[in-house]
Amino acid sequence: MPEYLLPDVGEGLTEAEIVSWKVKVGDTVAINDIVCEIETAKSIVELPSPFAGVVSAILAPEGETIPVGTPIIAIGDDAAAEGGAAPATPAPEEMEIDLSNPAASGSGEGESLVGRMKADRGPTRRARKVPSGAAAAHMQAQAAFESGAAPMVEAAELEPAVPARSQAEPLDPAALRVLAKPPVRKLAKDLGVDLATLEASGPNGSISREDVERAASGAPAAAAAPQRAPGERETREPIKGVRKMMAGAMVQSAFTAPHVTEWVTIDATRTVEFVERLKARREFREVKVSPLLVLARAVMLAMRRTPQLNSFWDEAAQEVVLKHYVNLGIAAATPRGLVVPNIKDAQELSLLDLAGALGDLTAVARDGKTQPADMAGGTFTITNVGVFGVDAGTPIINPGESAILCFGAIRKQPWVVDDEIVVRHVTTLALSFDHRHIDGEAGSRFLSDVAGMVEDPASALLF
Repeated sequence: MPEYLLPDVGEGLTEAEIVSWKVKVGDTVAINDIVCEIETAKSIVELPSPFAGVVSAILAPEGETIPVGTPIIAIGDDAAAEGGAAPATPAPEEMEIDLSNPAASGSGEGESLVGRMKADRGPTRRARKVPSGAAAAHMQAQAAFESGAAPMVEAAELEPAVPARSQAEPLDPAALRVLAKPPVRKLAKDLGVDLATLEASGPNGSISREDVERAASGAPAAAAAPQRAPGERETREPIKGVRKMMAGAMVQSAFTAPHVTEWVTIDATRTVEFVERLKARREFREVKVSPLLVLARAVMLAMRRTPQLNSFWDEAAQEVVLKHYVNLGIAAATPRGLVVPNIKDAQELSLLDLAGALGDLTAVARDGKTQPADMAGGTFTITNVGVFGVDAGTPIINPGESAILCFGAIRKQPWVVDDEIVVRHVTTLALSFDHRHIDGEAGSRFLSDVAGMVEDPASALLF
């Protein structure tokens, strides 16, 4: 009986934690079906099955950290997979509505029934049972919720509006799970946010405007208060995985590279106005557009004049390595710690392509699906603390790089323009750089160039 050994999914990693199993004993899996999620020192990784058959044993429990090469699951032969007899047709009460299956909504290719046999589920997560006829009742409740006449309730709590049947009508999973008023739905559509991925914080379990805006900005959802026993005065959490790796990397960077940080506060009103114009353009309607996009583009252009910022100090070789490409890292806070995925060869991307790449990077990081390869090889990093309402900070350089730019919150503040005090959109940029090979003149020129383009995006034509 084949046993799946924990593989090395990174660069010489020696261990990983089993985060969650996606299959259970008795499930039938095919080659490349996801069987579990593991957390390495770099990221959360989904492991595909190298075998096809029936899961006969789970050999490593969730939450356990095990060495690479340890057996984690045993998968035997499956007669059905080899062309044997098909399972008997289930009784109506055994049919389930799989809300995790996009095909259930009829949006995939061809026709697909919502009801599936349990043996056919494979490695997908256990679906939530919904009574037949719940769709109609849910739509009525949604209408009542939107009008404010009645509170919204979960679909599973609704009584069937019609007699149960063995075969349900195709349902839209998002319609059954997401509770939101029309203005919030429109905002989510405009910002490119999938309501089904959000955690609701509004009344009666509904999605609020703040939930959508938080997701669009890349900020993590507010964490629930940790549960503790009565009288407990402290809680200890093990340092492991991504958080352990990042802590070690930050200590190493802080105590090996002499950091210098420079600040500049600027009027970003023209960038805010430019972003609004971009949103109105047809080609940008399917991507997220924010001031971070303008800042990222400004960084690419400013490096043409100051390439030292896109380099690193090779201590072993006693050399400064200048990179002729930019792998732009974007620091992202996740429930398991800080990760810095990067956009490969960002200097080659148009403004539209850069917007798409930023959106994809943020979405993957927010879902905890960033892979080790996505975080390797970064050359320069932007950390956007403005999404938390923070004005600025003194960021620590990401290991293997020489500089990091901190982007603060954009706020309406009084500003002097032509000897008059007016209200403008003001922000602060802070640049930390390795003072071993980047002197004050180079750092100041780079920061000044970036600030100038944020103050006046049209000045990018000069680079």
